[in-house]
Amino acid sequence: MEVLFLMVVSISLLMLSVIKSWYIGYPLIICWVLFLAYALQKGFTFKEVLRMSYEGGKKSFVVINILLLIGAVISLWMASGTIPSLVYYCLQYISPTGFLLSAFLISCFMSFMIGTSLGTVSTVGVPLIILAKSGSINLNMVAGAVIAGAYFGDRCSPMSSSAVLVANLTETRLFTNIRNMLRTSILSVSLTVIIYGILSRSYPLQIVNNSLSSDLMETFKIGLIMLIPALMIIILSLLKVRIQMTMLMSILVAFILSLVVQKVPLHQILYTVFWGFHLDHGALQNIMKGGGIFPMLKTTLVIFISCSLAGVFEGIAIFDRLKNSLLKMEMRREKRFSATLIVSTIAAAFGCTQTIAVVLTSEIMKVCYGQGENDQFSLDIENSGILVSALIPWNIAALVPTTTLNVSIAGYVPYAVYLYILPLVYLMATRIKRQKADLIV
Repeated sequence: MEVLFLMVVSISLLMLSVIKSWYIGYPLIICWVLFLAYALQKGFTFKEVLRMSYEGGKKSFVVINILLLIGAVISLWMASGTIPSLVYYCLQYISPTGFLLSAFLISCFMSFMIGTSLGTVSTVGVPLIILAKSGSINLNMVAGAVIAGAYFGDRCSPMSSSAVLVANLTETRLFTNIRNMLRTSILSVSLTVIIYGILSRSYPLQIVNNSLSSDLMETFKIGLIMLIPALMIIILSLLKVRIQMTMLMSILVAFILSLVVQKVPLHQILYTVFWGFHLDHGALQNIMKGGGIFPMLKTTLVIFISCSLAGVFEGIAIFDRLKNSLLKMEMRREKRFSATLIVSTIAAAFGCTQTIAVVLTSEIMKVCYGQGENDQFSLDIENSGILVSALIPWNIAALVPTTTLNVSIAGYVPYAVYLYILPLVYLMATRIKRQKADLIV
C-alpha cells in the first residue's frame, strides 16, 4: 500500500511538472527522496541506497555522453552550413501540403536505415523543425511526426540496439522478430500515413518568410559538400561504427567546414560548440539557433536522476509483488498483451529509460508466457514498451528528442500517432484472432 501511495504521488508530481512546464528535474529529485525514505524504512542503510542510486545512475553515462555530443553536433552543423543546406534543399523538394507526412516518412526511412532514434532526430529532425519555424505550422505536430518516425526504425530496424536487446532478453532470433514486427505494423503505418496526410492538407507549411531560400544563401555558403557531416552519420552507422565515434568524426568534419568554407573565426566556433549557435542579426536570427554542450546539462541531470531512481527500484525489488500476482493469473492472449502494455507503461514511467522499461517488463512478464511463446513475448514487448517509452515526457526516450528539437516536452504526444495507434491496433487484432479461434473450437 505504501508503494502504491508513493507511485501515485510521484506520477502526480511528474504530470504536474509537465502541465505547468516546470523543470522536470525537481519532481524527480523529490521522487528519489521519497523512495530513499521508503528504502530506509524497510531496513536498507543510507549507504546501501546511495550505492543502488549510483549503480543505476552510472548506466546513464553512455546516454549523457551521446547527448552532449548531440549538442556539439547540432551547433557545428549550423555553423558549418550543414543544417542550412539541408533546409535549403528540403525547401526545393518537400510539398507544403504534404509536409507532416513527409516529416514522418523521412524519419521512418532514416531510422530504419541507421537504427537509432537519437541519430534520426538530430540528423533530419532538426532541419524539419527549422523549416516548421519558418512557416505557420504547429511545431508540436512536426515534432510528433518526427519522433513517431524515429521510433519506427528504433523498433524494427536490424541496426536497432533496442531490437537486439529484446531478442536477447526473450531468447529469440532478431530477423524473425523484425519480420513479425513489420508484418504487424502494416495496418498501423497505413492508418498513420492517412492521418498525417489529412493533417498535412489541413495544416500546410506556409512559408511566412518567402525569401527564406535567398536568406540562407546570403548568410551561409550552401552546397552539397556541406551535407558531408550528415552523410557521415548515415554511412558510418550502416557500417556499425560506434555512435560516439561516428558523432566525433562528424563534428571534426563540420569543424573544418566551419573554419575553411564558412570562414567562421576559431574562437567563435569554440564558443558555438559549448554555448550553441545563434545569429546576432538578420531574418534567420529566430530560426537558425540551438545546440551546444552547456544547454544540454539540465537534461543530463534529469537523465542521471532518472537512472538513479531506477537503480533504487531495482535494489529494493519494488515490482516483486506485482510479479507474484501476475504469476497466479490465467490470461488469454489479448489480456497478456494488455498486462504487458500496462506493466511496460509503469516501468517506463518509473524506470525513466526505454532500456530499463524493457528489462523490467521482460523480468516481470516472462512468467505469463509458456514454452514456445518466446516469439510472441518478444513481439508483445516491441509493440508496448519500446513505443510507450517515447510517449512519457520524463522518459529519456522522449526527453532527449524533445530537447534536441527544442520543443515542448509534452506537446508532441497527441501528434505522435504511430506510437499509440500501433499498440491499439495490435490489441484489437489480437482479440479478433482469439475470438475467431474460439469460434473454430
